[in-house]
Amino acid sequence: MQAVWEHSDRVVCIHPGWPILRGWDAVEASWERILAGPGRNQFIITNEIVQVADDVAWVTCDENLVAPGGTGTIAATNIFVRDAGDRWLLVSHHGSGVAG
Repeated sequence: MQAVWEHSDRVVCIHPGWPILRGWDAVEASWERILAGPGRNQFIITNEIVQVADDVAWVTCDENLVAPGGTGTIAATNIFVRDAGDRWLLVSHHGSGVAG
């Protein structure tokens, strides 16, 4: 997860039901908490669309969670920027639960 994200104060992450997290330290801590949780979660990505405009790209998709406690779908938007080393780094993730 660390390799995917830009490590800066401009990153933003919104997990479903969480407050807005700003800055790499807060975002990293949130993912550590999620990934250290009980059980093994699996996401199956569907309905993905990638758009690119110069050095910015955004991906919209459905993240279909398969977990020991049940299943659910999160509609997600991920925004990437291309850095000086030509790497695409995530600067914003927004996930919203989909009512079923």
